[in-house]
Amino acid sequence: IMQIMPTLKTDMFLPFMVLSMWGAVLANLTCLQQTDLKSLIAYSSISHMGLVIAAIIIQTQWSLSGAMALMISHGFTSSALFCLANTTYERMHTRILILTRGLHNILPMATTWWLLTNLMNIATPPTMNFTGELLIMSSLFNWCPTTMIMLGLSVLITAIYSLHIFLSTQMGPTSLSSLTEPTHSREHLLMILHISPLILISLKPELVL
Repeated sequence: IMQIMPTLKTDMFLPFMVLSMWGAVLANLTCLQQTDLKSLIAYSSISHMGLVIAAIIIQTQWSLSGAMALMISHGFTSSALFCLANTTYERMHTRILILTRGLHNILPMATTWWLLTNLMNIATPPTMNFTGELLIMSSLFNWCPTTMIMLGLSVLITAIYSLHIFLSTQMGPTSLSSLTEPTHSREHLLMILHISPLILISLKPELVL
């Protein structure tokens, strides 16, 4: 539709731009209220897709490249987080954050995977998540500098709830016994299959851009 009606896209799609960015902020705020681990990860995906929609609407080369990079990288990151949430659930039999604490005492390797995926979720350089968000933010700032207000809020809240996930699931005393089964080879293989493509496209972004 935007290509068919190029003269109308600026005025016609401005409300959708505002809704997508405001929706990203609201989804991030909703993440802070979640007590269910999988629900929090799901709302995190909604907030990231708000940025993707905003980038697609302005249709610049940088914004479209950033949208493509963020969709691919967040697809791997979000899937990895869900895998880790399932690993936690298989041992704790609950998804409530306050009841899943202290896993670093029993599953230290899983804690390493949690740290890596959370760093990617908050778009830490030099990951592809960072490249995608940087391209999107640069494009949106060039389009309208005031968008940095909502973009800044979104990035800040993303960092807060990602840290909240890590601290809630890994730190503190645990209710598990030392007899809890360790992480299995299949779980490590799953994480390697998620992290390896992310590292590859982070080192060679021309594969997807």
